[in-house]
Amino acid sequence: MPLRNRKEWERREALSLSPYATKSRESLGRRYPEESHDVRPEFQRDRERIVHCAAFRSLEYKTQLPLNGSGDHVRTRLTHTIEVASLSRSICRALGLNEDLAEAVALARDLGHPPFGHPVEHALDQLMQDSGGFGRRRQSLRVVEQLEVKYPEFNGLNLTHEVRQGLDPTPRPGHHPSLESQVVDLADEIAHSCHDLEDALESGLIDPSALLHIELWKETESAIRKNYARLDPERTRRYVARCLADLLVEDATRSSDALLTEAQPASSADAQAFSRRLIAFTLPMRVKIQNLRTFLHENLYHHPGVRDVNQRSCQVLQGLFEFYHLHPHLIADRAALRIKKEGVRRAVCDFLAGLTDRTALQHYARHVGTDGLLRELAPHATLSLV
Repeated sequence: MPLRNRKEWERREALSLSPYATKSRESLGRRYPEESHDVRPEFQRDRERIVHCAAFRSLEYKTQLPLNGSGDHVRTRLTHTIEVASLSRSICRALGLNEDLAEAVALARDLGHPPFGHPVEHALDQLMQDSGGFGRRRQSLRVVEQLEVKYPEFNGLNLTHEVRQGLDPTPRPGHHPSLESQVVDLADEIAHSCHDLEDALESGLIDPSALLHIELWKETESAIRKNYARLDPERTRRYVARCLADLLVEDATRSSDALLTEAQPASSADAQAFSRRLIAFTLPMRVKIQNLRTFLHENLYHHPGVRDVNQRSCQVLQGLFEFYHLHPHLIADRAALRIKKEGVRRAVCDFLAGLTDRTALQHYARHVGTDGLLRELAPHATLSLV
């Protein structure tokens, strides 16, 4: 069998993908010119650069939803990222979009996420208000453009324009992200809605009976009961969560197909310039998802147990920020140039955003904290914190 080189893969893309998909051979290239790879198309090359970078490995030890040591099977930022990538590939495959591009965007999207989950992101943003603020999407772009140090010719990963555009949260008037990036947006929403709910049920923070008033859950459970009337409660709960994700993927796929069929964009550029996004849920499903998200905000994200851990996590990050702002020489040596170029606060922010939950607690124990606070945040890991 002849070797399937890059040109062969590009030819296959041209034949198999939709006219409005983003093709590898049409990429606008990289910031620093490089020779194309003999075997791998450009977006596959990006995906592999992301998977092999240090920031990606760190996601294994960053919290998705703070549940205070509630179990080994609760999702981390890494497992969430992999699930978003998997959902993105499924939707792209059904719509004839570029799976490699969507997967690369999905895998890189949270590289800049700080430890301990979303509340710390907001805390860092407040601490950085006078220095440009902080957002995980912008920080992810910063990671792949500047902070990863791996290649002799440039800082960052030198990803293609299309992947970097998929990470950039800055709105562009009259111009939407690529269809593949729009798919990742929906996949991320599906993962947050379904998987946060599943983790909350597994940990006991939400009682399944409370979900009987949520239309999405009620409809899905009723459909399952018709075929599996004697299913035990635990298996039912897990199966409903699984079927709920399938239901949202199905709705997103069929709705987006209808929108694309109606709009008939002739190319990826046409799709991006269209008056509205062409990857979307149906309106009835959007309403149901919003009801579920409202329920999660009221009953999970503001649950006293989650709220208390979030507050202590923010206290840890604020303490570390203040300490390293006063002692910037303790940051890694390569931060010295960033301090000179962008100031101490940005260098400290970069350093803290790159920490995992575990290393943040170790730094706090060493320089700032009290054992009591650390035990509350990491009840199963106190021996390794000092």
